[in-house]
Amino acid sequence: MTRTLISIPQELKIWLDDYSKKNNKPTAETIREAIKAFRNKMEMESKVDLLSQTSGLWKDKHLNSIDYVESLRNEW
Repeated sequence: MTRTLISIPQELKIWLDDYSKKNNKPTAETIREAIKAFRNKMEMESKVDLLSQTSGLWKDKHLNSIDYVESLRNEW
């Protein structure tokens, strides 16, 4: 595991220590969990953005799925 030094405001440090103590875990573990949760949230938002960007991509195409698949097969 890599060690990293960060600077945070005093009130956040106090809250973080209190939260960790109440949950009976080291502060470092609380920080690791928070970073993992943040990463998961960002990855999920990225996937949702990709879905919204591609939503309706084929709306102007006047093909039904059967015709489209057949046209692809005919190319083989």
